[in-house]
Amino acid sequence: MRSISEQIRQKAIDIGFHKVGFVKAEPLYDDGQKFREWLSRGYQGTMAWLEKYSETIIDPLKIIPDAKSIISVAMNYYKNVSPLSNASTSSISQYAIGGDYHVVLKTRLNSLLDYIKEIEPSAKGKVFVDSGNIMEKVWAVRAGIGWRGKHSITVTKEYGSWVFLGEIILNLELKYNLPQIDLCGDCQICIDACPTKALIKPYVLDANRCIAYLTIEHNGDIEKSLAEKIDHQIFGCDICQEVCPWNKKNAKPTDVKELFPNNKYHSLRLETFEKISQNEFNRIFDASPIKRSGLKRLKRNVRVVIDKITKIERESNGKSL
Repeated sequence: MRSISEQIRQKAIDIGFHKVGFVKAEPLYDDGQKFREWLSRGYQGTMAWLEKYSETIIDPLKIIPDAKSIISVAMNYYKNVSPLSNASTSSISQYAIGGDYHVVLKTRLNSLLDYIKEIEPSAKGKVFVDSGNIMEKVWAVRAGIGWRGKHSITVTKEYGSWVFLGEIILNLELKYNLPQIDLCGDCQICIDACPTKALIKPYVLDANRCIAYLTIEHNGDIEKSLAEKIDHQIFGCDICQEVCPWNKKNAKPTDVKELFPNNKYHSLRLETFEKISQNEFNRIFDASPIKRSGLKRLKRNVRVVIDKITKIERESNGKSL
């Protein structure tokens, strides 16, 4: 008879997760202190909820008081295509050119939780996917999924850092995995490659300077000095992941159909993005994580790229006179 841990692990793989690990649910003392220091420096930018829910974020027992375990899962999302580029040289981050990962992972995690309740009726749990209420990267490391890269993203041996993470906080004791050791070594290619120098030092990201944050989460205008560093990114940024040796060596195309590239995005030019209506935006991006950021931010990002292209063209024309 297989143990409940073995049954859960096999079910997680069967329903589409590529890695799964178990870790004891407990308050995060050292990592929690690092998180508080990160917040105190204002590195969270306008993501005010991180401070508002900081105590819950670092202690899963404040979410489920009788929690015993955290199930951490990873799903490969690599598309084996260059970041989305069209004739007007816009680009969209790899993770956003397929279906909405929130829906994809939550659906599977809820199925996994239903299965756990079937084999153990006393089970109670709560599902998380990029919700901001749990330190998913910390739990992924502790559960043996991968290690925290110097770009602050979780890196796995098998898939590089092209993985989505999800969790179930559970009231059952499981057979826990050993933490994954850090395999970055002396490499800091990701730090050197960041155009805005958002990686203050290894493992520390200042969101205020991060292109992914600026084009997705940030409200209001983008500071001119940072906008000038944005190349063609209108949604997200993959630079620090693209240069990672682990990604160059181990990335492999996802087999999750819902995450396959959506070709309808490729036909949209910058000018189309700029003029798109709210109804068109809702229709085109209905099943995309891009919809969560909103049309206003997307148009702001497009304007930043168009302004940069226009400036470069003017300077080029001026030099040719």
